[in-house]
Amino acid sequence: MAEELFKVRPVFAANVSLAVMEDILDDLLTNKVLSDGEREALLEGNPTRRNKARTLLDNVRRKGDAASWKMMDSLKKHDPELFKELGLPTQSFKEAAWADGSSSSKNSRTLKKNDEKIYPVTPESIKSRVALLITNITFRDAHKNRNGAERDEQNMEMLLQTFGYEVVKYRDCTGKQVDKAVLDFSMHPKLKDTDSVFVVIMSHGRRGHVLGVNWSHKQTEEGATEEEDVFPIDNIFKHLASDKCKALENKPKIVIIQACRGNEKGTVFNRDGAKKDLVCDNASASDDHNMVDDGLRYMHKEKDFIAFLSCTPDTVSYRNPVTGSVLIRHLVDVLNTCAQEEHIEELFRMVTQRFEKSDLKYGQMPNKDRVSLTKNFYLFPGN
Repeated sequence: MAEELFKVRPVFAANVSLAVMEDILDDLLTNKVLSDGEREALLEGNPTRRNKARTLLDNVRRKGDAASWKMMDSLKKHDPELFKELGLPTQSFKEAAWADGSSSSKNSRTLKKNDEKIYPVTPESIKSRVALLITNITFRDAHKNRNGAERDEQNMEMLLQTFGYEVVKYRDCTGKQVDKAVLDFSMHPKLKDTDSVFVVIMSHGRRGHVLGVNWSHKQTEEGATEEEDVFPIDNIFKHLASDKCKALENKPKIVIIQACRGNEKGTVFNRDGAKKDLVCDNASASDDHNMVDDGLRYMHKEKDFIAFLSCTPDTVSYRNPVTGSVLIRHLVDVLNTCAQEEHIEELFRMVTQRFEKSDLKYGQMPNKDRVSLTKNFYLFPGN
């Protein structure tokens, strides 16, 4: 359906009214196709009505068929005459959904769904998807506040909801609270029926840890008596491992960490870690192939994980105080645009390519880590 929108682009731009566009934008905002920031940028950043119309259509079609269907549904509701003139399909988004549709897109996904090299995804499992999102923004030491992270939280929540995930959200957690949130998530009732989970944590970091909101620089100084407020990243893999969380056995577990892993200085954006102590190294470079006894059978303790870290060791992660983290912006854009056709590892590679081709000079480079996926995982958006 994204192709259908592209074909009618000139006629749509020439004829749609500003009032109808605003109604469509309201619908897309309600349906979580566009964010508040995208809506504002579209209305304020384009001087003419035609420019606004072209940008609206292009932004939506790049998000894929599901978003395109929703825009067409909205246009049909608010301007049925223009909808008829454009000759767009009369089916509603729900009528054309993957579970019931007969398009070539559906046939392609069905083939992927039945492929033994691909993790199984069904309409039923999509309905049970659940994700964990933890964002630390306000710290006890106000100098460490992560301005702009509100936009990261908003964008990640909307992205996850686009792919059908119920988002369990926490903000401004101590290290112990992060650990409890991950542990509680490992017992979420939806896990037994889901096909996958996301765990996204965004904060300051240091080697092997995410920093809690009560973290203080003096805690690392020699002779400090105060207990460090940190969360060991390794605990994500422990709490969601096969022996501790059987509901997620053989299911993809995607971990995204937005935090520093080093102290190299940047020049344009604020960075998560202005001091040497604020370092976030990788969770673990080792592939854990230990076997645990489960009564009558053995199973891999750590399997079906993939972690995507915001930068390589010894470098910082950059964040704009208005638009949010560089990684999150690229991640949201790539997944919204390409997730219909590519599996998760390829999507992460495409995000990394964005940094390679960027003309920014800060040198940040995200990377995959601790990959134990045994198949390809497709998000299958648009259901």
